[in-house]
Amino acid sequence: MDASEASDTPDLSPTASSRGTGQDEGIATRQEQDSLGSIDVPGDVYWGASTARALAHFDYPDERMPIAVVHQLALLKAVAATVNAQCGVLPAELAHLISLAAEEVRSGQLDDHFPLSVFQTGSGTHTNMNVNEVIANRANELAGRPLGTRDPIHPNDHVNRSQSSNDAFPTAANLAVLSALTTEVLPALDELLAAVDRRSAAWNDVVKLGRTHLQDAVPMTVGQEWQGHATRLRSGRVITSGAIPVLAQVPIGGTAVGTGLNAPPGFAEAMVRGLGAASGYDLAVCDPPMAGLAGAEALLQASGALRHVATVIFGLVNDIRWLASGPRAGLGELVLPSLEPGSSIMPGKVNPSQCEAAMMVVAQVLGNDAAVVFAATQGNLQLNTMRPVLVTNVLRSSRLLAGSMRQLRTWLIDDLELNTATLEAQVERSLMLATALTPEIGYDRAAALTRSAHRSGRSLREVALEAGDLTPSRYDEIVDPFLMARPHGADPDASPH
Repeated sequence: MDASEASDTPDLSPTASSRGTGQDEGIATRQEQDSLGSIDVPGDVYWGASTARALAHFDYPDERMPIAVVHQLALLKAVAATVNAQCGVLPAELAHLISLAAEEVRSGQLDDHFPLSVFQTGSGTHTNMNVNEVIANRANELAGRPLGTRDPIHPNDHVNRSQSSNDAFPTAANLAVLSALTTEVLPALDELLAAVDRRSAAWNDVVKLGRTHLQDAVPMTVGQEWQGHATRLRSGRVITSGAIPVLAQVPIGGTAVGTGLNAPPGFAEAMVRGLGAASGYDLAVCDPPMAGLAGAEALLQASGALRHVATVIFGLVNDIRWLASGPRAGLGELVLPSLEPGSSIMPGKVNPSQCEAAMMVVAQVLGNDAAVVFAATQGNLQLNTMRPVLVTNVLRSSRLLAGSMRQLRTWLIDDLELNTATLEAQVERSLMLATALTPEIGYDRAAALTRSAHRSGRSLREVALEAGDLTPSRYDEIVDPFLMARPHGADPDASPH
């Protein structure tokens, strides 16, 4: 809701978007108070004393708190204002002002007013206070009061009413990751999976050589190979989806140590109902709340799911990279789309650039997960003291993976082609076709024929017929690459032979 639509709170001041960020030299300052005393704050910003102190003491300008966490905190503040009013611990007119300002934050109108770093206090208190201060100052401005007055809205007494950073920040972190998984990661994964399924179906009857240890193996179809990748991607989807109900258990209402001190009865339950209605997620109160304050298992599980998807993607793109190697002196089974010149010196070169970019994304996701795993161990007594870095790394991995999967689908998977001539030639000259002979002539005799063919450089068929082990018709009946690829339930009439 736009502030100008509230008839009982006329907007007598500049709009939120006209405010600066306090970064320009020579700008006027104002004094704001907090529990430590007064401090100068740039005159055109909505944040206040607590944020100013954090900016001075945690100088990591390139590592800002993910704005997704800020937006979820703003949602939490708006719902909390409504619930507090319903519980009779906050006047309705103040709740209304807080909700208006919080909605501006949530919608991204005030993003420039959240300058704090990820690397701050481990509870996220500085960011929680940054949100409290911005909402309070903007709400006071909506009420016609100057910034910094803390009247009629106080950042702690009113915006943070019935909350602690210790329960608000973990709740917002879970909501931010829930949103990332459901709106970014899973849709991108579904799109990639659909593209891989299309490749599997289109190439279902194209025979190729399988490979184990990077060495020739028995025949299979290209479609079967891609079906394997699709199944592995589906496993990643199942595991990622499994993190959602765990993330949906939030500790809001537990306040400082999980006991609910300073929150009215029923606050937690009303909060999850309100947050669920506003976010669209089926939320529940973490039981007991202490588990959600000290524990970070929900974020850990989400990161593990992203790691799983990343490793599957690595297998897919690394296989593509190998199979497209060449094009004339490598395996050469796949033809890469020509997207950009592959060399500054070698004309006409096409590189597996999308594969390499995705592999680097996977490396970063695995590194992010390592940070998450360690940070998740830091649940000391009633508080995890590394939650900002936990949620930041999970969100980074989500964003990277979602982007990478969409890039792969758009610029690689959809435009891959088969080099059918190479596939046919490789199958025809393969020595591992001898595997089909072992039930007929035995392993040792088949191995001897294989060695002879390899030494002489001739085909297995030529050597086997010369040795008199099989008649031509019997050899062709047994050594049928298409049927070897489908030994169970294959329709002989479908064989191209």
